[in-house]
Amino acid sequence: MKQKIINIQVYGAEQICASCVNLPSSKDTCEWLEAALQRKFPNQPFSISYIDIYNPPSTENEREFALKMIEEDLFYPLIRIEDEIIAEGNVKLKSIVDKMEQLGYTS
Repeated sequence: MKQKIINIQVYGAEQICASCVNLPSSKDTCEWLEAALQRKFPNQPFSISYIDIYNPPSTENEREFALKMIEEDLFYPLIRIEDEIIAEGNVKLKSIVDKMEQLGYTS
């Protein structure tokens, strides 16, 4: 059976979240996460995308969620996999790895 390629979405903004001042930026988190997951799950494809909540892409789902983040004051960076919030603010690799393993990835 062919493994489904999941899309990991990293939502954030250029400005660092007020509650996350000493943490990496959302873009830095996206780059770090991509490198860490490529090492953790070699030869197991996935996609990862950074979404600026103040300038979201054209897909309806991403635009709606970016607006929700602003309206509900959610912390960023925020990680979503399969439309489920996996991490918010201080992102921990373990929570993302656990979700990927639930979806059939093996480390």
